[in-house]
Amino acid sequence: MFEIKWEKRALKELFKLEKIVASRIYKKIGTLVYGFQSKDVKRIKGENTFGLRIGNYRIIFSLENNKIIIWKLGYRKNIYKK
Repeated sequence: MFEIKWEKRALKELFKLEKIVASRIYKKIGTLVYGFQSKDVKRIKGENTFGLRIGNYRIIFSLENNKIIIWKLGYRKNIYKK
């Protein structure tokens, strides 16, 4: 099992979303506690992070010592811009 840690930036972005979308994202992230062999999780090329697809939204997270660290989330067109 994994522990989930939210970065401040990711929480801010979550609270800006509509309640329905935010709850859907929060539930999906909650399922990562048990592992992430889902087809919706992909490794991001050239980085040590992963992307989780939830409809039109993406979650960027990393895995460190049995902790899933949620770095940022956002709309699919904007999330990968640095």
